[in-house]
Amino acid sequence: MKNKKAKLILKDGSTYEGESFGADVSISGEVVFATGMVGYPEALTDPSFKGQILVLTFPLIGNYGVPTEESWESDKLQISGLIVSSYIDTPSHHASVMTLANWLKDSGVPLLQIKDTRLLTQKLRDEGVMLGKINAGSKDAKFEDPNKRNLVAEVSTKEITTYGSGNKTVVIIDCGEKRNMIRRLMAREIKVVVVPFDTDVMELDISFDAVLISNGPGDPKMAKTTIKNVKKIIKSNIPTFGICLGNQILSLALGGNTYKLKFGHRSQNQPVVNTENGLAFLTTQNHGYAVGKIPKGFKTWFYNANDNTNEGIIHETLPFMSVQFHPESSPGPLDTDWVFDYFLKKAGVHA
Repeated sequence: MKNKKAKLILKDGSTYEGESFGADVSISGEVVFATGMVGYPEALTDPSFKGQILVLTFPLIGNYGVPTEESWESDKLQISGLIVSSYIDTPSHHASVMTLANWLKDSGVPLLQIKDTRLLTQKLRDEGVMLGKINAGSKDAKFEDPNKRNLVAEVSTKEITTYGSGNKTVVIIDCGEKRNMIRRLMAREIKVVVVPFDTDVMELDISFDAVLISNGPGDPKMAKTTIKNVKKIIKSNIPTFGICLGNQILSLALGGNTYKLKFGHRSQNQPVVNTENGLAFLTTQNHGYAVGKIPKGFKTWFYNANDNTNEGIIHETLPFMSVQFHPESSPGPLDTDWVFDYFLKKAGVHA
């Protein structure tokens, strides 16, 4: 049986026809691209992709299938739609339990094979990410900007959950956290308490030693309640660490500012430089916004070697810091996992 034809239509009227392998539904979102070679199960379940139509630039996608949920970054697919150049429906991998197409069909997410994803990606790089829609169902989707919604509220947990055990406790404010953040803290014998995005941790009926503000989707300025609560945390001198969206929220809470990047950083090969020692690291990133104005009392901790954008801030004397990249991800063997240890040491939280 021949697969149906479907279309990706950008807000400027550009139309790309392709073959539909996923769900027969029509959706809209912000069209973005990611340049990683592997890791699509992790990427597709990353809450930071909420509301987005993801274009994967690596040509062969689906070739190692889909692993069990234990390897995902959340409990479901987060993307609105997926665009690939060559979809492989015959996976070969010992951990595979289903095909990528079946996963997307079961989850109601369209998957469109468009051969010239290179042309599409060049357009997004030159003109910037833009709104788009996939028409794969009977209805015509309307263009809707997901960044006008409070996406953090949509992906955050609704309840407080505790993981692991240890003498020290770190609270994660879940703005769309990736599960590996919990795993990396638990590996250091830290008890982890994950709370909803709008939780005032100062009123929690538990004792804790530090706070981590997680990654998440959309415009950081939409997370007004989180920003307000982070101000209270900093005012109480509680050691605080931000990752990705957490970097932006920490900056906004302390008088800094953020802005939208032309096409964002979404890959596993973003080079960042540590200003303290000049060392460079390859990092995994997934964000469309960046820190512009750095808060008073802070300095640039990392910067991007490609475009010089901010990749992290650190307070000059107090244990407040954040990174724009994902230290819990491992594009190579070790990379920036040491950032957790650096923060925990500064915070006096020793595993």
